[in-house]
Amino acid sequence: MSVESETRTAGILQVPYALTTVGTWSLVFLAAFESLAVTTIMPIVTADLDGRGLYALAFSSTLAAGVVGMVAFGSWADRRGPAVPLLASVCIFALGLALAGTATAMPVFVAGRFLQGLGAGGETVALYVLVAAVYPAGLHIKIFGAFASAWVLPSLVGPFAAGLVADALSWHWVFLGVLVLVAVATVLVLPSLRGRDRARADRVPPSAADARRVAEAAVVSVSVVVLSSLGEFEPATAWLLVPVILLVIGVALRNLVPPGTLRIRRGLPATVAICGVAGGVFFGTEAFLPLLLHDRYGLPAWLSGVTLTAGAISWALASAVQSRLGDRLDPGTAIRVGAVLLAGGAIIEWATAVLHLPPAAATVGWFAAGAGMGTLYPRISTLVLALSATGEQGFNTAAKSITDAVGGSAALAVGGLLFTVLSFGGAFAFTSLLGVVVILIGLRVGRA
Repeated sequence: MSVESETRTAGILQVPYALTTVGTWSLVFLAAFESLAVTTIMPIVTADLDGRGLYALAFSSTLAAGVVGMVAFGSWADRRGPAVPLLASVCIFALGLALAGTATAMPVFVAGRFLQGLGAGGETVALYVLVAAVYPAGLHIKIFGAFASAWVLPSLVGPFAAGLVADALSWHWVFLGVLVLVAVATVLVLPSLRGRDRARADRVPPSAADARRVAEAAVVSVSVVVLSSLGEFEPATAWLLVPVILLVIGVALRNLVPPGTLRIRRGLPATVAICGVAGGVFFGTEAFLPLLLHDRYGLPAWLSGVTLTAGAISWALASAVQSRLGDRLDPGTAIRVGAVLLAGGAIIEWATAVLHLPPAAATVGWFAAGAGMGTLYPRISTLVLALSATGEQGFNTAAKSITDAVGGSAALAVGGLLFTVLSFGGAFAFTSLLGVVVILIGLRVGRA
């Protein structure tokens, strides 16, 4: 069998990709698990370490570090290749796990969370560059569909498993146990890293532009943290700060995303931009949905969680469908279908809040929204790689992840302010409007 034929017929769980698939999927899963599990155990951690005053910082520091990690490691992977940057980012993530897992004081725990964010951000973009180097283009949609499931699965089992470990053993083992699993996953990836870095003569040294982008990423990350904290301000002050912070983010983002992204230029820029707006729709709606079900309908927390689980399940199912369809479905068509599902789901949540529809309607809407995200995200990742020139995969995938983080945080901040004035109807009207914007941007994705 020729190499070309073997590439065409082999799947991501067949030779020669099986170990790489299991290892990379596990690294993505463990990073996602950790980010979700911490939410469950944070009250226990802060009580044990007498650190309630640093509760919010333990979350925002991870987000801020992740943005910096995406830019710094994305640039490094483009200059050198994915092997060393991936191993370095995994080591930083592991160091953060060890530091948090052995912490006896809250500042040390926050430092561990910062390192986890830095490592996870770098790991994300380095893995994307590795995918471009290891897998043929025809398998990209399959591996990205698998990565999507690695993010969804922890939302189903992560909080429960973390609570169980914390109750049965100690919250420390939520971090230390993952540390052991990260080591195993890294071993599985090691064979695929051999020979993936550029030859010494082909490596590009860091430039002043690289340093500037890292500094701009730091500005974005700090601005995102401030934006996410506006709920602590007086409403009038918060509304005055929103446009200022968004302007600062926009200026700092210009060199962190492909040219034309902020203008939503057709092709790669629109493909990167749609990730941020879609993230704003989904995560901006998700934050208020459990509150609606609890306050308006009096549902217990576990029953409200069923609605969120419906979205997670449909996300995973839609990702699996995209993986199976592969190149048989045009990426642009898939993205437009996903945009309609996502926008429709957000609009159903708005209608539920405004028209006082039964809570089952919210579950149906969230199932649609999850299916939209599961359809969108694997296709966006595939398109970003397909539209990236050699040596730009790290920069462009980092840009996609940055817009995702910024879009979600901005939507949460603005939605929260609208919620204080107009309650659920205002917050969901905003995310529904963003959903319509996603549909419009979807018309501009793909090749220019």
